[in-house]
Amino acid sequence: MVDRNDVGSWMEGPPPSGDQDWPGQRLGRPEAGPGSLARFAPRAGALLIDWIICSLISAAFFGYDGFATLYIFLVEQVLFVGFFGYSIGHRVLRMQVQTLDGRPAGFLTALIRSVLLCLVVPALVIDADQRGLHDRARATGLFRI
Repeated sequence: MVDRNDVGSWMEGPPPSGDQDWPGQRLGRPEAGPGSLARFAPRAGALLIDWIICSLISAAFFGYDGFATLYIFLVEQVLFVGFFGYSIGHRVLRMQVQTLDGRPAGFLTALIRSVLLCLVVPALVIDADQRGLHDRARATGLFRI
């Protein structure tokens, strides 16, 4: 029997692969459709959309300075994920950052998650549920809506 409240620590490694048939199963999430964990391709697509928008703003106002682009990306992630639970790219591809009980992330979670996302490496260290350290640190996930 799967205990939805037992999601483990963000520092634990991935659970044994035999524990679930699809990413999110042990979290009580469906395999596909609304409420399921977003897979790699849509996540990467949303990131690309957000980065392109931030790059255009950086090019228009800051001469396409790398730090300005990263800062704009950070602000975009914190504000949009904090207010709505999704960035522009997430919304376009129908995803939302939610806590594991299905609520939008909130500002503190958006801030911590976004800073870790900007560091890149935490987002690349994923578990069996395809959640990066930036999501595990605040018990969130990127789910389809």
